[in-house]
Amino acid sequence: MCGILAVLGCSDDSQAKRVRILELSRRLKHRGPDWSGLHQHGDNYLAHQRLAIVDPASGDQPLFNEDKSIIVTVNGEIYNHEDLRKQLPNHKFRTQCDCDVIAHLYEEYGENFVDMLDGIFSFVLLDTRDNSFIVARDAIGVTSLYIGWGLDGSVWIASELKGLNDECEHFEVFPPGHLYSSKDREFRRWYNPPWFNEAIIPTTPYDPLVLRNAFEKAVIKRLMTDVPFGVLLSGGLDSSLVAAVTARYLAGTKAAKQWGAKLHSFCVGLKGAPDLKAGREVADFLGTVHHEFQFTIQDGIDAIEDVIYHTETYDVTTIRAATPMFLMSRKIKSSGVKWVISGEGSDEIFGGYLYFHKAPNKEEFHQETCRKIKALHRYDCLRANKSTYAWGLEARVPFLDKDFIKVAMDIDPEYKMIKHEEGRIEKWILRKAFDDEENPYLPKHILYRQKEQFSDGVGYGWIDGIKDHAAKHVTDRMMLNASHIFPFNTPLTKEAYYYRMIFERFFPQVI
Repeated sequence: MCGILAVLGCSDDSQAKRVRILELSRRLKHRGPDWSGLHQHGDNYLAHQRLAIVDPASGDQPLFNEDKSIIVTVNGEIYNHEDLRKQLPNHKFRTQCDCDVIAHLYEEYGENFVDMLDGIFSFVLLDTRDNSFIVARDAIGVTSLYIGWGLDGSVWIASELKGLNDECEHFEVFPPGHLYSSKDREFRRWYNPPWFNEAIIPTTPYDPLVLRNAFEKAVIKRLMTDVPFGVLLSGGLDSSLVAAVTARYLAGTKAAKQWGAKLHSFCVGLKGAPDLKAGREVADFLGTVHHEFQFTIQDGIDAIEDVIYHTETYDVTTIRAATPMFLMSRKIKSSGVKWVISGEGSDEIFGGYLYFHKAPNKEEFHQETCRKIKALHRYDCLRANKSTYAWGLEARVPFLDKDFIKVAMDIDPEYKMIKHEEGRIEKWILRKAFDDEENPYLPKHILYRQKEQFSDGVGYGWIDGIKDHAAKHVTDRMMLNASHIFPFNTPLTKEAYYYRMIFERFFPQVI
């Protein structure tokens, strides 16, 4: 995983332009502190900041096909790259990097190869034979990506907004599950699962073993690594299941042969936080090497400007949750770990938020899960990606595995419904799938622990602390004029106004 920046069809191919693109690329260096690269072909520039996870020795980018006519810069992890290499027997690969398959797949299949990739990715591919290019982003938007257009007709692509917002006349989020082709000059969706049509209600009966096996496969494939890693463990259901499956299957993997079968787990919270207590209990049960990081409310407040700069959002809930994750990521990276497995996405897939108990029927329950998954790239995926990458730490998210989502979203939503009279709390089907009496994955009370918002689980004083801080910096008079100062997405609370002021200072061109 890395940071990418591409400028395509630039009218200026001078040395000064190259220096400027290098300068913009350096704004993404936190995403890839291990190496950087810039390749220029005519009026096209492809820059890359690398975080080396697989093949650290020879996987530097941009990547090429055999005759270097196809050039790729990519931020991603392709979990099925070994199988894909076997399907390309007539191709010679320059590296063992998992992303090296992309250029060769394009040679064989043209623009229609993207759905063959099992993983998370954002990439730019330049075909020098006709000077065309394609850009693609993974199915759910686990990786971050933006697109912009310059007045000179150039197209700009960057992993983060700060790589292009100063240079583009217009820019926007690159939509997940889409491909942009220079030949058509338009986006088209390459990811088209049945659940994308919210009107089609699935009917597959719930089979706990099918669901369990699908999730285990999603976790195991993410153990692809040549560097040390760990798991985030808050003690909630989702992170605990990720840790339990990882701990259970780690011993038989290549990762264990390189780095040992002892799993490291990480948790963050204020002193006495619910997550610290629950995380410690799960770690003891699983036998992980557990690391607790305590922060103070003042630590969090002091970090808010950095959090907003890195996450590139003014969304209140995202910033509340991203701040502890941002602080924890710095501590994790300092320990020598380069990536972690996390539990994002489960609540959206299974209707885990507490308001789902109000769903009047299975049709509306299912439609709301569809809407929540489609919005993940703007909230939880953005938070997990950018608050960890701020320190060159990668987060992998097995609940958002393409195959696992298909299995989970094909289940008749009647089984996901919250029915207290039948003892079915939120995410009952996920809990039941891992409720193994003979060989338990987790203690019962953890398996059936009620949902905590991440920003609550790290300590109930955290939200009150930042609200109090915002109230000291935003007056009642400022709130009276909020609709004139911020006519778009007008902040309704002092906390929201405080975040918006900081955001506008960093990114004045966005609104």
